[in-house]
Amino acid sequence: MAERDEQVFDTIERLVDEEHHLYEREALGEPEHERLRAVQLELDRCWDLLRQRRARRAAGEEPDDASARPEGTVEGYLQ
Repeated sequence: MAERDEQVFDTIERLVDEEHHLYEREALGEPEHERLRAVQLELDRCWDLLRQRRARRAAGEEPDDASARPEGTVEGYLQ
């Protein structure tokens, strides 16, 4: 796996941990809706970047040419 892919995975892991923490706080009656939404959006952007990198690699293109797309693009994706 490429170093950049590992960096994206590390970011995803950190964001998933934070997302779980925010869900726990919400269960305790301490919701942080804005931060949770921001974390979820950043997760979507990271997963999208990783998919772009994999697709470029599979097509014989340079994966480092992929870039994170704006939130307006990724937030409309179906899960």
